[in-house]
Amino acid sequence: MNNPGEHGPAHVLTILGTRPEAIKMLPLAGALKQAGFRHSLCTTGQHRDMLAQVFAAFGAAPDRDLALMRPGQAPVALLSSILAALPPVLEELRPDLMLVHGDTTTALGAALAAFHAGIPVGHVEAGLRSHDLTRPFPEEANRVAVDAIAALRFAPTAEAAANLAREYGAGRVIVTGNTAIDALLAMAGSLPQPPAPALPRILVTAHRRESFGEGFRRIAEGLRRVAARGDVELLYPVHPNPAVRGAVHEALSGRPGITLTDPLDYPAMIQAMRACRFVITDSGGLQEEAPALGKPVLVLREVTERPEAVATGVVRVIGTDPARIEAEAALLMDPGEYAARARPVFPYGDGRASARIVAAIREFLG
Repeated sequence: MNNPGEHGPAHVLTILGTRPEAIKMLPLAGALKQAGFRHSLCTTGQHRDMLAQVFAAFGAAPDRDLALMRPGQAPVALLSSILAALPPVLEELRPDLMLVHGDTTTALGAALAAFHAGIPVGHVEAGLRSHDLTRPFPEEANRVAVDAIAALRFAPTAEAAANLAREYGAGRVIVTGNTAIDALLAMAGSLPQPPAPALPRILVTAHRRESFGEGFRRIAEGLRRVAARGDVELLYPVHPNPAVRGAVHEALSGRPGITLTDPLDYPAMIQAMRACRFVITDSGGLQEEAPALGKPVLVLREVTERPEAVATGVVRVIGTDPARIEAEAALLMDPGEYAARARPVFPYGDGRASARIVAAIREFLG
């Protein structure tokens, strides 16, 4: 590793590969440049088309694109590709610090490559835990492994920091808030108020690997029951993963009250959240974003690594049982129940996470 200051501004390299990583890391990349750091952005291309949407929304572009995405690629195959492709890049750039985000295969592969190259790793969104390595799969194991490698652990909440303290004791853990809220508040502030839909709209997303197969069949049955009410409409932007897309279209295409679309770009997704009555999802990011917009969330999982949102009462973990999905959606159609749960809450910060991370990096690199 270089000694920061010997060759001008310290060099920070950010590695990302998925749409959520880009949404959460591009505000930080901008803050690092504004603070005078030399910054490089490298993408693995894990979510190639969806990444392009986010870069366009933020007016950004990667400095390096490893273009590792392959049709039907399993996480272990992507991991091996990252571990083969990144070392020459690290040898060429020799950054003073590498930043990775969250729990993706890209984050794990990049952190391992940096560790072997002797480059310190900063982990943004560190310390989240479901305390079950199989749920979400493989994300929970990925995040735990990256936290073990990281020299700087940027925890979004005090609870995440407490998880890290229990696991690692003393170490560089900084509570920053979540950069997702930085991105959300900045982008939402630039968009007009969306028009109200004719019927109450429910925004749906589901794509987690642990739901493949029987889980998706149960989710689809629950959504059919909700749509059968006749007084709501479901909007479901479908993830491009073939295992998700095929199952969702087979089960829900052409069903009254359900509209399936391609993935929405980031501004359109924010507008969809603002226009909906509530959200049904297995997404981690939507558990952070929708509550900040005052939208209740029903989480299609058995456990979540974001308990802070659940503690507010705005988010509820309901699993994939069709009857439970139907019943919980019906509750949120009740005016009194809805009024109690449809309120903006900010368990993941005030929109200044990037500034806190930049300050911690400056102190770390001297």
